[in-house]
Amino acid sequence: MVCTSRNIHFGTAELIHDKTKRTLMISIQQIVWAYHARGFHVKTILADGGFQCIRNSLTDMGISLNMVSRNEHVPKVERYIRTIKERVRAIAVSLPFKKYPPRLIAELVYNVVFWLNSFLHNDGIHPTSSPRTLITGLAIDYLKHCKIGFGTIVQVHEEGNNLLRQRTSGAITLRPTGNDQGGHYFLSLHSGKRINRNAWTELPMPNEVIAQVQLLAIAEKKYDSILFMDMDGNILSEQVTE
Repeated sequence: MVCTSRNIHFGTAELIHDKTKRTLMISIQQIVWAYHARGFHVKTILADGGFQCIRNSLTDMGISLNMVSRNEHVPKVERYIRTIKERVRAIAVSLPFKKYPPRLIAELVYNVVFWLNSFLHNDGIHPTSSPRTLITGLAIDYLKHCKIGFGTIVQVHEEGNNLLRQRTSGAITLRPTGNDQGGHYFLSLHSGKRINRNAWTELPMPNEVIAQVQLLAIAEKKYDSILFMDMDGNILSEQVTE
């Protein structure tokens, strides 16, 4: 699910596993609460026909649903999705992986959205605050959050006093967590899951890591390249309404 606000230009993306009423409402509520926490009140949501099932629930929250007609799209969201796709592909072609596990693809999208929110928008409502700062109250510190790029191979440092426990483990850099300590998210090469660490050692990209990422992707039966599809598995068209 991809959302963006018309004037603040704060974007969100969330990997959802179905389009049931409960799943859509949970995702929408999280977004609305984020705005409310900073004093912004969501009054209207523009969406396509897939959100018809939550109209009454949104009304109970004081939010009106403006739904587009069949085969029609919300231009601002469509353009935002296109921007995400372009940047995801730009990062993907710089990496040596031929196959991508689902978690890595999702994190590519999250990484792009994180950085889109972290910089000023030309049509934003504030001259010096980014969309992320306006909604979360958190700013980006170059020395803390820009130390390492997406896809960099590292050995993350593991804490603990157990002498038999491994002190470091292999991982792929995903993005900053955004906290004040400068922590980052990583994809563990052992479990294939996302982990949160604040200490690591950067390494060159070995062939063993490339092979391990491919094994993670094969286990999930993913394609050789990144394809953008809808919930039914249909490849999304590149046509965008401007």
